[in-house]
Amino acid sequence: MSSKHGTTHCGRYQDVIDRRHFLATAGQGFGMLALASLLGREKLLASPPTTSGPWANSPPRFPAKARSVIWLFMEGGPSAMDTFDPKPELTRNHGKQPASEIDVSFGAPGPLMKSPYGFKRHGESGAWVCEHFEKLAAHVDDIAFIKSCHAESPNHAPAMYQMNTGMTRQGFPSAGSWAGYGLGTPNENLPGYVVLPNSRGSKGGPLNWGSGFLPSAYQGTTFRPEGQALLNLRPPGDMDTARQRRMLDLAGDLNRSHFARHPAEPDLLGRIQSYELAFQMQTEAEEAVDIDSEPEHIRKLYGLDDKTTAPYGRKCLMARRLVERGVRFVQVYCDGEWDAHGGLEKNHRERIAETDIPIAGLLADLKQRGLLEDTLVVWGGEFGRMPVSQRGSGRDHNPNGFLTWMAGGGVRGGISHGETDEIGYHAAKDPVSVPDLHATMLHLLGLDHEKLVFRHNSRDFRLTDVSGKVIKSILA
Repeated sequence: MSSKHGTTHCGRYQDVIDRRHFLATAGQGFGMLALASLLGREKLLASPPTTSGPWANSPPRFPAKARSVIWLFMEGGPSAMDTFDPKPELTRNHGKQPASEIDVSFGAPGPLMKSPYGFKRHGESGAWVCEHFEKLAAHVDDIAFIKSCHAESPNHAPAMYQMNTGMTRQGFPSAGSWAGYGLGTPNENLPGYVVLPNSRGSKGGPLNWGSGFLPSAYQGTTFRPEGQALLNLRPPGDMDTARQRRMLDLAGDLNRSHFARHPAEPDLLGRIQSYELAFQMQTEAEEAVDIDSEPEHIRKLYGLDDKTTAPYGRKCLMARRLVERGVRFVQVYCDGEWDAHGGLEKNHRERIAETDIPIAGLLADLKQRGLLEDTLVVWGGEFGRMPVSQRGSGRDHNPNGFLTWMAGGGVRGGISHGETDEIGYHAAKDPVSVPDLHATMLHLLGLDHEKLVFRHNSRDFRLTDVSGKVIKSILA
């Protein structure tokens, strides 16, 4: 398919004609092909499918380094100068007023505050790591530390939206949805985009992993890390296979009838896809999340033998099992918040204790299985923390300068990109915006962020909107 600009449609790439417009233009004929694909794979139609539906596995735009993404989302805003980017100037000037004004968000600013933790160099790269990251420190030579990130909002929900969707406003597709739209997934029996949420609910809610104006089939599917991962996955006891087939046949007839009258309705396509996926997951989803079947040494590697590390360890182990089975994009949210307006020493020490062993275990496990080379692991929150104290012992939100790290999936490990100023307040050298992070993630997946677009309300949208540059210095 070519646009009026002469650009070829490749995979899910498009430049002018979006899916909805094309379905509306082509009418019932093409729409029925799409529906036939969705229903045909479950033998709801007699003829074989002609395509493989919204999550059809599509080739990347260019050779990809990463096949999957595991995003370790540290909600709340971890402090760079208290984790991986120590600032000696804060130690020298602890208790003094900063030389220039600091723009805090929630009041009660105090003087400059040194980190309550010690730091040591690790690995051949000599990367600085907080003393409490005892296990993760062994993996610094596989990690690229991006120390000059900046975002637009100091408030959690808008900042969460931007980090996930590229926009501080609601209603835009998340990065996982864009990845699925561009590449699909190689496993048709599992969702292409899975979210392992925290136990209390994220700021901004499920819109953080929503599909926005993309077809609803691309939204993230939440799995529960404990108990039954997916509620109502199995049919009731009195629902045998034959009865379920008759029900699906009836649903197929009704959906075909409705789709013939409304061939451009994206939500119907998403609903049909969800029915189909739910049916297919009955055969594979339970096995995919059965972490109890893992050998004892693997369970211990992720910290499942300790009540402090077990909750996040279960999520990280589940993430490995999912990408191992072809899931394209997995987000792993921490249960505790890094939101330390007061008592930072205790807050961050507890968050590190909960996540250090599980994350180190994930990196080690991926590496020993040969999965790290094509799995991109991302660590970071929605912003960072201020260099000045708040409430005497905490730090306020800081979107002006914070840290994210990446490992695996085509990333050059053992390096550091960019710097904040000497007190860690703002990005000072080689700044990296949120669109830059997104552009880099898509690039490693083999997608050109400038050409992965979707037309909505007569405007071409993309994850990186009108900016974004690949961080070339961290590429292997």
